[in-house]
Amino acid sequence: MRSLMGPFGTIIEKNYITHDPQRSDVVIQENMAASKNAITNIPDYEYTDVNTNIFHIDSFRTEWLNRLQPGDFSFQSEDQDSSDALFAEEMGISADTMAELKTVCSLDSLRCHPEDQPPDPDVVPPDPTLNTLIQRKKKQDYRATLKISKNRHDLYADELERLTFGKKPETLDDMVAEGEIILNINVYYPAIFEKFCYVRPHITVLMMGSHTLAELRDAICCVSDLQVCGEFSNMPDMAPDFISKDHFKSAFFYFEGVFYNDMRYPECQDTSITTIEWAKDRNFPTYTQAKMEDTRFVDLKIKVGFPYLYCHQGDCEHLVIITDVRLTHKDDCLDKKLYPLLAHKHRVSTQKCAVCHVYIVRWVTTNDQFAPSNPCLFCDKCFRMLHFDTEGNKLGEFQAFPYVDRGAFN
Repeated sequence: MRSLMGPFGTIIEKNYITHDPQRSDVVIQENMAASKNAITNIPDYEYTDVNTNIFHIDSFRTEWLNRLQPGDFSFQSEDQDSSDALFAEEMGISADTMAELKTVCSLDSLRCHPEDQPPDPDVVPPDPTLNTLIQRKKKQDYRATLKISKNRHDLYADELERLTFGKKPETLDDMVAEGEIILNINVYYPAIFEKFCYVRPHITVLMMGSHTLAELRDAICCVSDLQVCGEFSNMPDMAPDFISKDHFKSAFFYFEGVFYNDMRYPECQDTSITTIEWAKDRNFPTYTQAKMEDTRFVDLKIKVGFPYLYCHQGDCEHLVIITDVRLTHKDDCLDKKLYPLLAHKHRVSTQKCAVCHVYIVRWVTTNDQFAPSNPCLFCDKCFRMLHFDTEGNKLGEFQAFPYVDRGAFN
């Protein structure tokens, strides 16, 4: 029994009563502390419609599992007869009335075509009477007037949704566990990106609670990881030895006062120590550190809707916002091999060559006497035609660097 303040300072606690005033104060403090701890496991708005208070993900999962029945989060299909009987009991209706409802509300009764004519779900009849079909007909007629067809990004997104909805694994070993946590995570463009850097996420990823932060890092696609270091004007055909991601492997996440560093490789360095020491010298709250490869999402304390930080390549900073934390459902993708699951990817316009305005940029030149601007962007074909003779010899003086287009992940 929870504590309750009675008359004359009486405290009812754990099925016994005490009248001791000193004991009453102790009981009140203990129960206030217990109540506070219980509330921290249940997310509530800190700022309405913006972000929640801090809560522990695994404790939140435990709270749900303690309140739900096993059948509420089970992946097994419920028996239809049992479901109908339970529904009839809750509604207080007879079995005959339930059978009549199933007949009247059946999907077979929702038709706007003759019974002997097979329906075509892609064709809306010219004079529909259902409000949903009326709205759908308006949208179809509007789309027919557009000159721009569906772009490849929309087709790809639809394909992802169809492939992953309710997908089951081939073996039981790859089945997502019942009661597993699913997190919806938005990763935004880096702060140096001029357009859509604050309002549109670059990618949306679905992660399981058992995943580590290192697995989230590996799932994030950023063009700065693909940059090639070096100047190649004298030998443009030489393959680069490495890309930035192979050479600069250090990175960290920041969640609620903790820096989670990637220390999986010998080359990794603690890049968060500079920020920690800077904050310490200025009397900021103490920050702590941990390894992202050893930290699972269920171990985190977070705020849903609150912006956190992912930093890599030294100064490439992305906002990371967890927008949803929930239990898995039987209609989710249940093949854990497909996680981290890419749910959305924003399509970025590719940068075209400054000469032909047709092909995607592959090179950027500086101090170039043949270029209309400094620096200047070239596709591979225009770059070679302007800067090399037929035998591949360099013409003039310039510097050339490989360019990775920001639309490379489209």
